[in-house]
Amino acid sequence: MDSLRFQSFGSGSSGNCYFIGDASSGILIDAGIGVRSIRRHLRDIGLDFENIWGVFVTHDHADHIKAVGPLGEKHLIPIYSTRKVHEGIQRSYCVTEKLYSSRKYIEKHETIEVGNFKITSFPVSHDSTDSVGYTIEYKEKRFTFATDLGYVCEDAASHIKLADYLVLEANYDEQMLLNGHYPAHLKNRIIAVTGHLSNDQTGRFLAENFNDKMKYIFLCHLSKENNSPEIAFNTIKNHLELKQVFVGTHVQLFTLERFSPSELFEFK
Repeated sequence: MDSLRFQSFGSGSSGNCYFIGDASSGILIDAGIGVRSIRRHLRDIGLDFENIWGVFVTHDHADHIKAVGPLGEKHLIPIYSTRKVHEGIQRSYCVTEKLYSSRKYIEKHETIEVGNFKITSFPVSHDSTDSVGYTIEYKEKRFTFATDLGYVCEDAASHIKLADYLVLEANYDEQMLLNGHYPAHLKNRIIAVTGHLSNDQTGRFLAENFNDKMKYIFLCHLSKENNSPEIAFNTIKNHLELKQVFVGTHVQLFTLERFSPSELFEFK
């Protein structure tokens, strides 16, 4: 039986792209890094574009959609998202090659089957045209992605609580943001309910909602200016351990790199 595989190709405001699949095929969540980089990272794990069943887009901000045009229209990979997200993609300055035949519409809460995977989208709160997270089911395993969200709404929480494996945003350290050089309007945007999750928000939510089903947590979309992998990791770890959930014993915790691919994780 093929094991579930996961690799982050890039995570942060410079570009987001994640692979989830098995040894022979898979899907991408977002495509906000260069096409050549995506192909190189796929080839490093023995795959290529013909092995990708689709790209599932979370929202229409540039760091999540940079490569959807050529992936969809040149390489014929279906690009899935909600109708509103697709409308935002078509308007986006960063998508110079617009989507036509590759555009695929999905509805929130709808489950579709693509290859060996069942994918369900759910709403999250962010200041984009529209924004969703995804749960991918593969042979009774559930992998949930929730990135770029200002708070964890009930819909997102219900998916996160059922996840075996989770990618969740830990964007900023509150003190670093408040004491940093960002202008007030940008600070206010980040901390708003349509902005991003802080380390403390993520840590509190995970500590209050952790269950034995959850085996791996990956912290994504860390800010370069207002966070660090060490601060994010330790903040979430401390929140979990206050609830007697110990990293390395009860759950594995990782931070995802901004510019470089993570290791390839295989879940038996």
